[in-house]
Amino acid sequence: MTTQPNPGDHKGEGSYEGTRDYNRRTEKFLDEHGNEVDRLAQDAAEALDGSEAEELDRAEAAGKAPARK
Repeated sequence: MTTQPNPGDHKGEGSYEGTRDYNRRTEKFLDEHGNEVDRLAQDAAEALDGSEAEELDRAEAAGKAPARK
């Protein structure tokens, strides 16, 4: 006998739960910082081009590295 998967069990790319969580967190961020988005984006761009660039590159490389070696 084959059982049907529970739609609520679906995880990963395209999951409804993930989409709801993303939307909830995005709405919360915009509620708290909506009028600051342009300034925050400018600050991030300046960090990528400024003195923090090397540190950010190292952090990005560490995040992309495999968890196990």
